[in-house]
Amino acid sequence: MPLKDDVTAALAGVADPAGGSVITAGRASGIVARADGSVGLVLAVDGLDRVAAERLQAAVEVAVNRVEGVTAARIILTADRTGAPAPGARPVAPTVPGIRKLVAVASGKGGVGKSTVAVNLAVALARQGFAVGLLDADIYGPSVPTLLGVTGRAALAGNRLQPAAAHGIKALSMGMMTDPNKAIVWRGPMASSALVQMVEQADWGVLDVLVIDMPPGTGDIQLTLAQKLKPDGAVIVSTPQDLALIDARRAVAMFAEVDVRVLGIVENMSGYRCPHCGEASDPFGHGGAEDEATAMGVPFLGRVPLDLALRLASDAGRPGEGEQAAVFDAIAQAVRVTVGL
Repeated sequence: MPLKDDVTAALAGVADPAGGSVITAGRASGIVARADGSVGLVLAVDGLDRVAAERLQAAVEVAVNRVEGVTAARIILTADRTGAPAPGARPVAPTVPGIRKLVAVASGKGGVGKSTVAVNLAVALARQGFAVGLLDADIYGPSVPTLLGVTGRAALAGNRLQPAAAHGIKALSMGMMTDPNKAIVWRGPMASSALVQMVEQADWGVLDVLVIDMPPGTGDIQLTLAQKLKPDGAVIVSTPQDLALIDARRAVAMFAEVDVRVLGIVENMSGYRCPHCGEASDPFGHGGAEDEATAMGVPFLGRVPLDLALRLASDAGRPGEGEQAAVFDAIAQAVRVTVGL
């Protein structure tokens, strides 16, 4: 069967928001398949708002790229069929087919709870109705499998890695592909290449957002990932004390260097209330990250208190619950508004 017919058949399985498929509804047209495997088509987004248009484009991209023999897909969005653009609709160009937004969670140094924030942010976004993936890019110290309670190796299907499903999100980590008792000893270029492949060659399906738990620091791996993956924005995690804030400034400067917008700063381990006497204290200080955000002119996304219940839940492979979940729900709301979800 010609490649064009295979692509048309695949698109017949993509639901149109108005009913039927994008083929029967006439939204997908002008399908061209070239000898080199590249495919082009026009996708009309009449009557769709921005979010619906982006989701439909993502679903079409995934369907086309899954067709055997397709090497590249170019989708041109248009809203000209009725002579006027759809309110709020605009052409979008996601970095990875099928993924609307990429959000990096980063820190200038280790030990500030970045991975805990990344996991709980991803789960909070899923609670708010978004399709969410989480990539653990902390290749030398992958902790996402522990934080999500994921065991076993990642499966392969059609030469594509299959992210694990846990707590309403899809997740992939180098910890799901290596012996947890052995150190990963790779040079920077090898690690960077492996992580980019985990984004581009995994079967993420259609995602509203992929949260990337970046390695700590501001070295070659972090720069390469930021340049190659081009996140739509970055969340910086810091504790309140001056030592961590110095490194948070470096993380903000790194993303500025590669033209990635900083969505804001999260102050982690911010305050502690004794569960026995109720007395409040600030072992790591309080308010430093908010002051730093103001000084740098970036949004302050919220505080996560030092909480025994959150630590116990993390060790048990569960996201925070109750008061902890509410804290991350507020941070997720701020992130989604800022990044345009």
